[in-house]
Amino acid sequence: MNANVGGIDKTLRIVVGLGIIGWGVATQNYWGAVGLVPLGTALINWCPAYLPFGISSAKKSD
Repeated sequence: MNANVGGIDKTLRIVVGLGIIGWGVATQNYWGAVGLVPLGTALINWCPAYLPFGISSAKKSD
């Protein structure tokens, strides 16, 4: 599993994930649990949705 999430992408995923979780808590709605997906992908630096498209925002290591 090579990292394919990095930089700005990782930061945005953390912010969006926490925002969705915060919204779910504030509205007492279980849909806030959806925020765990972007938060989790940011923390492990890997997004399965990027695989079929060959996308990677992580820096290339030589």
